[in-house]
Amino acid sequence: MNLLTRLLAVAALLSLTACGALHTSVAKRQLDVQTKMSSSIFLEPVDPELRTVYVDIRNTSDKPEFNVREEVILTLRSRGYQVIDSPSKAHYWLQANVLQVGRSNARDSQGALAAGPGAVGGAVTGAVIHRSTGGSVGGTAGAAVAGAVVGTVVDAMVQDVYYSVITDIQIMERFAGQVQERSEHTLLQGDSGSTRSSYSQQTNMRKYQTRIVSSANQANLKWETAAQPLTDGVARALAGLF
Repeated sequence: MNLLTRLLAVAALLSLTACGALHTSVAKRQLDVQTKMSSSIFLEPVDPELRTVYVDIRNTSDKPEFNVREEVILTLRSRGYQVIDSPSKAHYWLQANVLQVGRSNARDSQGALAAGPGAVGGAVTGAVIHRSTGGSVGGTAGAAVAGAVVGTVVDAMVQDVYYSVITDIQIMERFAGQVQERSEHTLLQGDSGSTRSSYSQQTNMRKYQTRIVSSANQANLKWETAAQPLTDGVARALAGLF
C-alpha cells in the first residue's frame, strides 16, 4: 500500500502540473499586446500652418536598441504634422523617456500605470508550500519531492511570459497667454544634510504629463517576438496624442 500511495501521489502531482501547463499553453497561445495610458491629454486644435512638432525621445532603459523615434516621426507626418529640429519655432514639443523595457508580470504593469509619470510601481512575489498529512511521512514526502521535481521541469517548458515597456511623456504647447512656473528641489548632500533650491519663470507654453505602459503576453514568449509589436504600440500611442 505504501508503494501504491506514493505512485498515486506522484500521479496526482503530475496530473495537476500537466493540466496547469496545458491550460497556459492553450490560453496564451496567441500574442496579446496592450498599450494603456495613465491619463488622457487633450491638445487645442490649431490651423495647419501651426502643426509643427519638436520630437525628443530618449531611452534610459537597459535595452538601448529599443527605438520608437523614427516610427513616431513617420506617423506624425502621416497625420499632417511637420517635425522640425528647432524647439523655439515648434508649436508643440513631444518629450518622452523610455524608462524600463524587459520581463514583467501583469501586476507590475498595472502598478507602473497606476503610479503615473515619474514613479515606478512594483510587486511582491511569494511562494506557497503545500503540506500533506496522514500515511507514511517518508513516503509522502518522497512522493511530493519527486512530483515537485518533475513539476518544475514541466513548468519550465511552458511559461506565462510578459514583456513591458514603461514610457514617461511630457507635451508642451504654445498658447496666447502666460504661465507662471515655480519649481522646488531638495538636493541631498551625502548623509549630513541637503540643499534646497527653487526657481520661477514665466512661459507661454503649457505642460502636460502622462505615462504609457505597453505589454506583450504569450506562452514561452521571446523578446525577439515581442519587440516589434511593443514598438508599434508605443509609437502609435505617442503619435496618437496629436
